[in-house]
Amino acid sequence: MTGHAPARIVAAVLAAGGGSRMGAPKAELVVAGARLVDRAVAAARDAGCRWIIAVVRDGTAVPGADVVVNPDPGRGQRSSLTLALDRARGPAPTADTAGVNAVAVLLVDTPGIGADAVRAVLAAWRPGRVAVGRYGGRRGHPIVMAPRLWREAIALAGADEGARRFLAAHPDLVDEVPVPGDPADLDTPEDVRRWPGSRPSAAGTAADAPS
Repeated sequence: MTGHAPARIVAAVLAAGGGSRMGAPKAELVVAGARLVDRAVAAARDAGCRWIIAVVRDGTAVPGADVVVNPDPGRGQRSSLTLALDRARGPAPTADTAGVNAVAVLLVDTPGIGADAVRAVLAAWRPGRVAVGRYGGRRGHPIVMAPRLWREAIALAGADEGARRFLAAHPDLVDEVPVPGDPADLDTPEDVRRWPGSRPSAAGTAADAPS
């Protein structure tokens, strides 16, 4: 069932990583019958996001998303986050998505984060605040905040980081939202093999590649 997230909360799926430990880019990996990038986009869409930006490597098609190509993904996660924010600041794809209030960031390699978790964090976000999913005793995505705060986070981040340093520096702004799901990321072929519903061939060539 589709949720009703505010039209002006844009979802950004960061999916341009090379997957060095995986042996192949993660976006194209098939887990339990679906590519990781399609799973992340579906979670955002089913949570009610009307504008979903997917930052990917060149040559990756993502149905249902506004695709932004990272021309140099080796620069790390910060570069993909910057590109997503630049796109969110540009022309909206439709009239009802114009005027972005906040950006909800999702990572491509966390298939255990579903629409219910995304929907709850979107609903909890308030202007001037940062909403973060809490999975038991662990924080995870999505992370939702205004573009201005995301820019501050980028200024603090290392090359392969997102909001971690910003959240540590501003604990007074953070609202943790208890949500269902599993925030674990898939980093290696063995992680994929262990994922429920996956078959030995489900991760494509990466499942058999050295980590």
